Amino acid sequence: MKTEVMNQQRLKTAAIEKEVVSKRSNWKKIKKHWQLYFLVAIPLVFLIIFKYIPMAGIVIAFKDYSVVKGIAGSDWVGLKYFKDFFLSPNFSLLLKNTLGLSVYGLLVGFICPIILALALNEVQNARFKKIVQTVTYAPYFISTVIMVSIIILFLSPSAGFINNILGLFGMEPINFLGNPSYFKSIYVWSDVWQNTGYATIIYLAALAGVDTQLYEAAKVDGANRFQKIMNVDLPGIFPIIIVLLILNVGSIMSLGFEKIYLLQNPLNTNSSEVISTYVYKVGLLGANFSFASAVGLFNSIVNFILIFTANTISKRFSSSSLW
Repeated sequence: MKTEVMNQQRLKTAAIEKEVVSKRSNWKKIKKHWQLYFLVAIPLVFLIIFKYIPMAGIVIAFKDYSVVKGIAGSDWVGLKYFKDFFLSPNFSLLLKNTLGLSVYGLLVGFICPIILALALNEVQNARFKKIVQTVTYAPYFISTVIMVSIIILFLSPSAGFINNILGLFGMEPINFLGNPSYFKSIYVWSDVWQNTGYATIIYLAALAGVDTQLYEAAKVDGANRFQKIMNVDLPGIFPIIIVLLILNVGSIMSLGFEKIYLLQNPLNTNSSEVISTYVYKVGLLGANFSFASAVGLFNSIVNFILIFTANTISKRFSSSSLW
């Protein structure tokens, strides 16, 4: 018995000594590579200050927030603002427009970068490839205000480039931004033009990591370019496609309001009014901060459910998932 007790004490002592040595070793690594840890600390501090700490303000979604009383002194109202939003006569229209724009943008905007990346991967002329990459990447760096100004100028019914071309064929000018049926296509396809080139970067990086022996084997088997894309390229980037698709599905309800708000006018409101613009107008411009927080929390919950569901489905039917 004494021998067993002594052995256990020795094991415990050895484990403690090992843990101490490990901690000292970790501190030595941190001191040695402190520059790298400092670079990691900067975005971590940013996330904590601007992303996690403000989450405490979610509580105002359940309060009748008053600037004078403050968050702590404001009266509790429970789910009042959630009910106000759900029972609003605009709720069904807002939800339809938000989902319509998001799903349309996801279907088109997610596929285009994959197609462009596969096409660029097949280009043999390095100079031409660089030119195409530069031309397609450039629109991403245009600010939202400038982008909207370009769209308005191009689609102007009086002096727009598109209507000038239609006039050459004897067609009447079209007020594109004044017709609600055109709004979704204008918004989505202008987004495709602006973001597709930049979005191909990650797919091109994934394609660069595909084993070259697979290409050689496909060549030996007599596969043409299309067969090589379908049997080598796409399977090689499939995990990346799944992960990005899950992330995109998880942000379906998170449409940015800037571009939509700038493209809005009284004629296309039926098609352009989405949850984010409605919150901005009613919640922020109207100083109804509790209402804005309630709708924002609703959006976040829906996005969380979507990303969790998409990840679960992906995990069940494929080997790729976020967690």
